[in-house]
Amino acid sequence: MTKIIKEDISIPILKVNEEIAQELREFFNKRKIFVINIISSPGAGKTTFLEKLLSFFEKNKVFILVGDIETERDAKRIREKGGNSYQIVTGGTCHLEAIMIKKSISLIPENTEYLFIENVGNLVCPASYDLGEHLRIIMLSTPEGDDKLPKYPKAFLTGDVILINKIDLLPYLNFDIKKVEEEAKKIKENIKIFKISALKGDNIKEVAEFIKNKRKEYFKT
Repeated sequence: MTKIIKEDISIPILKVNEEIAQELREFFNKRKIFVINIISSPGAGKTTFLEKLLSFFEKNKVFILVGDIETERDAKRIREKGGNSYQIVTGGTCHLEAIMIKKSISLIPENTEYLFIENVGNLVCPASYDLGEHLRIIMLSTPEGDDKLPKYPKAFLTGDVILINKIDLLPYLNFDIKKVEEEAKKIKENIKIFKISALKGDNIKEVAEFIKNKRKEYFKT
C-alpha cells in the first residue's frame, strides 16, 4: 500500500504573506492611508454597505479594492455610485493575498485617506491572510442564520468589528441577535458590534464615524 505523505505548505505561504503585509502596512502608514479589510460570506451585503458608506466620506479620499473569483461587477457598481474602485479577479482563489494588494497599490491616488478592501466572499480562508490592514470588519447577515460564530471562530477572533447586516429582515427570520452578541463577546470580549441595514441605510453613519475616529486615533491627526 502506498503511503501518502502530506506536507503542510500553508505555513511558508502564510509567512511570505505576513512579510508582504508588513511592507504594505509601512507603505500605508507613510502615506497615512487607513486600510479596512471587510470579510463575509457571499451575499452578506459588503458591496451594498460600501455603496451606502461612500455618502459619509469625501469620495476623492476613498479608494476601494474589490476581490472576486470572476467578473468586475462589484467594482462597476461602486463606480456607478461615484466611488473610485478597482476589481481584483482572483481566477479561482477564494481569498485575497497581500501580494495581490501590492500589485494594485500603484492605482491608489495620491490624496487617498481610506482604502477599503472588499475581500472574496468566504468566512474561512480570508481570516488567515493579513493584507496590511489597520481594521478588520467581519460582516454577518441575518438570513445566514445565527450560528455562524462558533462555526467560523477564526474569522471573528481576528476581527475588530462585527457588522450584523440586514436587520430590517429580523421580523421575518428566526435570528436570535442577543445570542449572536453574547457569542461574539465570548470569542473576543472587546469586539465592537454594529447592527445595520446596508439596504435601508440604518446605522451606516455610526459605522462611518467609528472608522473616521479610528483613523484619527491611529495617525493622531
